[in-house]
Amino acid sequence: MTGVVGMFNTGQFTTDLQKKSFAAMITRLMPNGAAPLFALSSMLPSATAVQTEHGFFSKTMLFPELTLDAAVGDATSQIFTVTDTSNMLPGMLLTADETGENILVNAVISSIQVQVERGVGSVAAGAITNATKLYQIGSAFEEGSLRPQAMGIKPVRITNLTQIFRNTWALTDSARATQVIAGETNVAENKQDCAAFHAADIEKAIFFGQKSQGTRNGKPFRTMDGLIAVTGNISYYPPSYSTPNVTTFGATTTYTQLEAALDPLFNQATDPKVANERLLFVGGTAKRVINNIGRLNATYQMVDGQTSFGLQFSTIKIARGQFRVIEHPLFNTNSSWSKMAVAVDLSTFRLAYLGDRKTKAESFGPEDDGVDANGGSLTTELTTEIRNAPANGIFYNLTAAATG
Repeated sequence: MTGVVGMFNTGQFTTDLQKKSFAAMITRLMPNGAAPLFALSSMLPSATAVQTEHGFFSKTMLFPELTLDAAVGDATSQIFTVTDTSNMLPGMLLTADETGENILVNAVISSIQVQVERGVGSVAAGAITNATKLYQIGSAFEEGSLRPQAMGIKPVRITNLTQIFRNTWALTDSARATQVIAGETNVAENKQDCAAFHAADIEKAIFFGQKSQGTRNGKPFRTMDGLIAVTGNISYYPPSYSTPNVTTFGATTTYTQLEAALDPLFNQATDPKVANERLLFVGGTAKRVINNIGRLNATYQMVDGQTSFGLQFSTIKIARGQFRVIEHPLFNTNSSWSKMAVAVDLSTFRLAYLGDRKTKAESFGPEDDGVDANGGSLTTELTTEIRNAPANGIFYNLTAAATG
């Protein structure tokens, strides 16, 4: 034993002796339980919601481009008709994806026309077919030029609502006083059940919640958006997120199809300090399909004396990043969820608790309401905050594996 000389302070607590948050306790006591993402949230930064509507402003970098809406038939035409001139300014340099010709924008005439200078570079001007993309490659100005027109990025306001979670443990005082020959006391068992239900309720809402607001029993009532609702709804996010990362696979899934579905998640740069990595929460069927995709696309052999066989993959590696596969117990509660996978970028995810409502425990006894019983409740009010939805993904119907 080690003595403490002088005044005891918080730096002298034995590791893990201090009382932890509810999420942190779930991590330690139920590491393989029904709420792994909620448990992991205890290791991530959390936010504080100052009111029941919690939100943030998001900005996404613009990459201007034009798409021809009529062919350019020669090397001299200077008026281009395009589908949209949004985010286009005089002085921008463009390159024609089809020919490699560099083109300078002199003026934006209307919402569908620009006036340009042709062949600004080593590639000569020439005919360009309809629907060709013109990508911006920078800007260029003459000496003594006038100050160019300004451009900014308009933030998008993204909001969510806090949701109140409540679970109760209760037993008669006779049951409390009764001794059992195995396991914990009746009170401890009842409390553990309550904690497990509370964590599972929060976990389900983190994935499957949908935002709503109204009244119940004449009082304000709110539910929050979870990962699936946010990731699958592009209307919450800037127009540059043209397609959400939501894929429904067919009767069979090949490695090529799986990679094509996973790859877009790495189009978003979320944390420059770490490599491209995501968690992939899966149901049992989805995990088996992913494992079989690896097995069917590999060659392996057994050797004499081998005492075990089979393959078990815990990581999926594709060209641009990797996914840590975690089987989620809740996904195995029904056949549809068992075939599902949800990719989560932890650097984009956090929970925001309303003020100090970070899982509060309250107890009651016979003196509280006159009932010969003991019990208590757990109450948490929080919402999800997902700051870069396209870095996450939802994948349905992983039913069977195939080669390819």
